[in-house]
Amino acid sequence: MSSEEVMDTKAVFTALYDVCEENAAFFSGATKGQPGDAAQRLVDAMTTIQEHAHSLEPVITGFATIYHHFDFDPHIPANGYRSLVKVVRCCLLHIIHKGRYITSNRRSIFFRASHNAAEMDAYCSALCQLRALLYLAQRLLHDNSHGNLFFQEETGLSQSFLRESASMHKGCFYGRCVGFQFAPAIRPCLQSIAISLVAFGENYKKHQSGIGVAASSFLTSGKYAIDPELRGQEYERITQNLDVHFWKMFWNITETEVLSSLVCMTATQVKVNRALSVPPMAFELPLVTDPTHTVTVSPPVAHIGPAPIQMRLISYELREGQDSEKLLAMCRSEGGHISLSLGLKSKRSPPSPWLVLHFHGGGFVAQTSKSHEPYLRSWSQDLNAPVLSVDYSLAPEAPFPRALEECFYAYCWAIKNHNLLGWTGERVCLAGDSAGGNLCVTVSMRAASHGVRMPDGIVAAYPATLLTVYASPSRLLTLIDPLLPLSVLSRCLSAYAGTEPQVEKQVEKVSTLSMVRKDTALLLKDFKQGASNWINSLLDRGSADAVRKSVSEASLTSPHADPPVPAEPSRYSLEKGSVKSQTCHELGTHSNSSTSNMQNNATQPTNHLSTTTGNHSSILDITLTPESKPEDVSFFLCKEVDPTMSESFSSVAIPPPCGWEDSENPREFPDGFEPLRSEQLAEMTVQSSPIVKNPYMSPLLAPDSMLKGLPPIHIVACHLDPMLDDSVMFAKRLRNVGQPVTLCVVDDLPHGFLSLSQLSRETREATNLCMERIKDVFTMKDPPPEMRKHCKLERTNQRASVTKRNHIQLSKEIAQEEEEEFALGGGPVVGEDGLAGFSPPNKSEAEKIPA
Repeated sequence: MSSEEVMDTKAVFTALYDVCEENAAFFSGATKGQPGDAAQRLVDAMTTIQEHAHSLEPVITGFATIYHHFDFDPHIPANGYRSLVKVVRCCLLHIIHKGRYITSNRRSIFFRASHNAAEMDAYCSALCQLRALLYLAQRLLHDNSHGNLFFQEETGLSQSFLRESASMHKGCFYGRCVGFQFAPAIRPCLQSIAISLVAFGENYKKHQSGIGVAASSFLTSGKYAIDPELRGQEYERITQNLDVHFWKMFWNITETEVLSSLVCMTATQVKVNRALSVPPMAFELPLVTDPTHTVTVSPPVAHIGPAPIQMRLISYELREGQDSEKLLAMCRSEGGHISLSLGLKSKRSPPSPWLVLHFHGGGFVAQTSKSHEPYLRSWSQDLNAPVLSVDYSLAPEAPFPRALEECFYAYCWAIKNHNLLGWTGERVCLAGDSAGGNLCVTVSMRAASHGVRMPDGIVAAYPATLLTVYASPSRLLTLIDPLLPLSVLSRCLSAYAGTEPQVEKQVEKVSTLSMVRKDTALLLKDFKQGASNWINSLLDRGSADAVRKSVSEASLTSPHADPPVPAEPSRYSLEKGSVKSQTCHELGTHSNSSTSNMQNNATQPTNHLSTTTGNHSSILDITLTPESKPEDVSFFLCKEVDPTMSESFSSVAIPPPCGWEDSENPREFPDGFEPLRSEQLAEMTVQSSPIVKNPYMSPLLAPDSMLKGLPPIHIVACHLDPMLDDSVMFAKRLRNVGQPVTLCVVDDLPHGFLSLSQLSRETREATNLCMERIKDVFTMKDPPPEMRKHCKLERTNQRASVTKRNHIQLSKEIAQEEEEEFALGGGPVVGEDGLAGFSPPNKSEAEKIPA
């Protein structure tokens, strides 16, 4: 750790101790005129915060000395350990910010001691829980192999992770502190989502009609906006107990006609927006190695048998073929429309040499292309290329491998019928976010196994590459993340694996005002959202202009490659034998590599997907290939452990505490500390299935032979995303087998920022970054040298370039400027710039992401 980082960390903790001691002394000895209970709560909170800080300071300092060993590249400082430290620092800075506000206003007659005590209590609880996460991260360092971010067993620490997720109190992260780690511009949106979620959850499955729906919806959302503690309690109950069907329904709110119409009104207007239904018919594609031979691409049959594949074609310009009779015959009446001028033989542009094939996110269980239309329309305009988005079947009704079957079929169909899509067939890029990023990779792996044409590149935004419940430092963030709680994430993955029970259960709700029928409540969602946004703009109007963003990237051929993967077996053990499922049928094997597969397919043109709809056992069953042995799936990044590195690790890592092996009452934390516990335990009985270790479901576990030969992959990840480690480790694996890969990490944005692309400048820039990566695939140009460095997003105002000393003074000024907001009931909002206030400014000028 550099001396600047040491000074920075010491400055943060010194400022924290000073503000807590000063306020504790004041409220202990000068309580005249203040409510005694509130004053005592403030004293207790300040004292407890100092206790947590004294324990956290050496831990954070220790992590700062070792977390660079887990980075993808020296120019890309991003991994789960860094993210945990950053979240803790952000919490500390919020406390400092709030403490200084209290110091400046505690003698005012308008000072509300009870409100400020509640604010400090909330952040004190958050700091306690973050301390517990750092303990678990230290355990990961102790139990893991050097350089590995995942604990590669479902027992031991991974089980501890599940137990803590089920019992640890998380409501403090959903109430007053919701989204504190993200950019200030994102926080009001997260609060609106939280309010909408709990209001929707309160009325879930309840029936009422008429005027009562409007009254209940408005009053329900209002009480949760006014009472953050109640909101946090109800949010925790919902995330811990409600099943995957609830989340499908809530996430699909944006699919309703009212909301989707409002969103599309503000989006880029396109001339072609057609919802297609492609009939399930087999067709032939030529082999890459020998075009005189073909392979048969059969329609999907898993679980539900042959059915039309749903897609959406979006094009900014009307291009030749997009109004052909053959394409119009496939159009669904539900979709968008071609403008009326088409009937007057309006001018048609020539076909584009580019096509974006898009797979949407949604945890494999929710959403369609309709939810992602706003940024897809923008991409179509900026790239001057049509976009084909696949509406694959969703779990739990259609679990793995149905989505993969449909996406692969759609990819092959697009290549076969490029003339219908306004595309010349020259270059195609697969793009997707989250679950869609997973499908981009697995579709390419399947294209390699069949010997058909590979896509020219992949752009995967925050992809899910490991669908197991293995613990990792970034996955510890699921205990605090408002959008990706572990209980919800595990339900989605279980549904995709086919192990999620489909029986919905009723759970007791926190107090309810009245019962509302959910379908009508959805139509009033826009009304509630507007009211919630207005309230939240008063409660949490922050200094968004003081936010700093940074994006980090690696080149396609990084000069800082890790040493080769060793041949020695890893501690991770795959399921013995081939992984079989009653709902699957074999895809085919990789004999040696993707190249050898293509050659084998060339000599055996009849080697294609056999499909039989009448026999259940013949439904597609993807098995582990013969190469999927433990020694071929290694996460080790260095052959020999540097003694100095091992020594630095041992100074931070901690062994399990005494009593950890007690199966009845296991102890996860050292004596003298215990995190806050939830009043309602979550049902975290994750049913593990060997299918989740299948390379076509978890590409991070694919053997080297399946990764070799993939097209260039551009990964765009989020620094505060619980799935960050998925991206970092997958990028490392690709680089270690010689595959072209870039990793780009954006700061201060949540998982799913593409769906929030219209929300703020930060999300727009991150969305444009993904679009630039797609353009790189089409133009096949390497990132310029300046993009290989750790570049910063342009700051929003001149205050961001002040010196370190002025930054500390600046935070005091901001606290005074926000006095009126606090008086109205708001809370402090400290962004990344607040964190920069205790670190030296970057000497080089911030680089702007290309538009």
